[in-house]
Amino acid sequence: MRIEVKELYHEYPSGEVALNGINTVFEGTEPVAIIGQNGAGKTTFVKHLNGLLRPTAGEVLIDGETITNHTTAFWSRKIGYVFQNPNSQLFLESVKKEFEFGAKQQGVSKREIEERLKKIADLVGLTDKLSVHPFDLNDTEKKFCTIGSILMMNPKILILDEPTCGQDLEGNQRLTKIIQVLRENNQLCITITHDMKFVVNNFDQIIVMAKGQILRKANKKVIFSSPDILQASHVSPPPITRIGETLELRKPVFNKTGFIQCFEEKRQQL
Repeated sequence: MRIEVKELYHEYPSGEVALNGINTVFEGTEPVAIIGQNGAGKTTFVKHLNGLLRPTAGEVLIDGETITNHTTAFWSRKIGYVFQNPNSQLFLESVKKEFEFGAKQQGVSKREIEERLKKIADLVGLTDKLSVHPFDLNDTEKKFCTIGSILMMNPKILILDEPTCGQDLEGNQRLTKIIQVLRENNQLCITITHDMKFVVNNFDQIIVMAKGQILRKANKKVIFSSPDILQASHVSPPPITRIGETLELRKPVFNKTGFIQCFEEKRQQL
């Protein structure tokens, strides 16, 4: 699937211009992170990708077809969106019913729903919670319930809005697994997040936004080697990357192994 965004503008009824001429393309299965400070336009932007919001000007084309040709319900079959606040997305009386709802609306067979349910409940860690009311789950479980309900519809693209909010280490590890599984299944994951450690551990491709515009789309080595882009977007690299910069290592480092290797190379040159 290919999403092409052309000169996208969005102005809210208040007169606030949230998006100011965005041009980009999403295709393939390489996970993409969208970063930038609050108010950069990240959520407004991704809500245009499945028709939750409609452009004030410009176009969003999905496989060459303008998004305005169909309803959000139509596009949600292909592009799933998980809201930042799970309470905005949960409305049924059990986790199982939440999982089944979207697939049933798509006309998926009972047998296929049962097969998906077993796999996805395990993937999101809710196998033992299927009979529980979603509002009796803790915040982390609610988030994974909403992710599971969207995964049940088997979208080509999954959009996650701030999935790490409130997550502990185990939750972040589960998110990593979900992103890996999506890629293995040839599904694209687009994720908005402020967690730069999570970004560098799970995404090579990054879009940096500020003031309703895309400042740069590139791999993480390029992004975190661009102080002007980081300053303009008010994004701070992960702690280990900042330490590497302070020590003037030859390239950005994103984990302990990379740090040790670059530090040893620098030490040998002294």
